[in-house]
Amino acid sequence: DARRRVFIFMAQTGSAPKRLAVLLSGSGSTLQNLIDRIKSGGLRGAEIGVVLSSRIDAGGLQRAKNHGIPTVVVDRKTTPDWEAMSRAVTEALMPFKPDILILAGFMCLYHLPPEWREGKCLNIHPSLIPAFSGEGMYGNLVHQAVVKRGVKVTGCTVHFVTNEYDAGPIILQKVCEISSGDSWEAVRDKVAVAEREAYPAAIQLLVDGRLRVEDGIVEIIEAP
Repeated sequence: DARRRVFIFMAQTGSAPKRLAVLLSGSGSTLQNLIDRIKSGGLRGAEIGVVLSSRIDAGGLQRAKNHGIPTVVVDRKTTPDWEAMSRAVTEALMPFKPDILILAGFMCLYHLPPEWREGKCLNIHPSLIPAFSGEGMYGNLVHQAVVKRGVKVTGCTVHFVTNEYDAGPIILQKVCEISSGDSWEAVRDKVAVAEREAYPAAIQLLVDGRLRVEDGIVEIIEAP
């Protein structure tokens, strides 16, 4: 059926580490987690080739420099719209030839170029998509909405990125229970713990060629 869309991100045995480009806008806590996982061997077959920030004052830039990782800035304040921002980001990343793009608190709607749309870019969202997701749902706003709604569980979702907010195929989700009386800050901290495990795990699956996507549904292939 020509309408069925199937792709598998294939790892190559014995190949060089996959080059990650990490895109961020803030302190870089997700970046630091990935740096630590790679150094400890908890994330294998990958290296961070560049960190791109949408803000010149983002703390993540210094974290990258502390570890000798190249950095570039595409300042959101100097670009007129998301299309222009996206073009500038793509142009800035091209010289580094990234294999995988990792959105790590990147507070911009990045319109991926066609060659990077399938199996190339990941994001992590601090809720169980489709709940509390989409345009306007990000960061602490998510946790505040979770507490206000009174749900009993929340968590995080790692998904492939498309050109719509939080709409790409879901790779992994981790669940956190919400206790009676939890503040949104407490929920945030629980979700952060889940995120530190989920994102490296999803990246590892992608690096290892263990993700198959058919008609928007991700299947995790058993390890050989």
